[in-house]
Amino acid sequence: MTRALLSLGSNLGDRPAHLRSAVDSLGEAVLLVSGVYETPPWGDADQPAYLNAVVLAEDPAAAPRDWLARARAAERRAGRERDPARRFGPRTLDVDVVAVWDDAGEPVVSDDPELTLPHPRAHLRAFVLRPWIDIQPYGRLPGHGWLTDLLNAEPVAGDALELSPRPDLALESSA
Repeated sequence: MTRALLSLGSNLGDRPAHLRSAVDSLGEAVLLVSGVYETPPWGDADQPAYLNAVVLAEDPAAAPRDWLARARAAERRAGRERDPARRFGPRTLDVDVVAVWDDAGEPVVSDDPELTLPHPRAHLRAFVLRPWIDIQPYGRLPGHGWLTDLLNAEPVAGDALELSPRPDLALESSA
């Protein structure tokens, strides 16, 4: 069994629908879903604002790579097109595997370029850390520390000030 934290983001098309579809695609594996935050684009400022959230999911049969396969399948269903010239460019749906834990609750560590765990930039992204705190207020990012400490340290603390909660958008799974 593995447990995974997935980060969801969308800034093209029907953003709330893309996020809901990603949550729904996880079905009964969904344990917790964060609130939604509207965030400025990260890494490439010339694009619309994002909606971001995180999902904690668990599956008795899933290996770490299975979470990546699910993430990519959700992106494909949302019509995501990857533009190699704009690595951080706009997208209908982005699903990142942030962290995975094994059945004993130990973090899975991987330096595979296809699936680096924990996500190599999660500790620098307020749009991942802030929603994660919604569902795990005392959470830790493996290898980096307490979520609240990471969110309150620069440069992330400055980015966190630009996140806008969107309580009008709920992403509970319908499964």
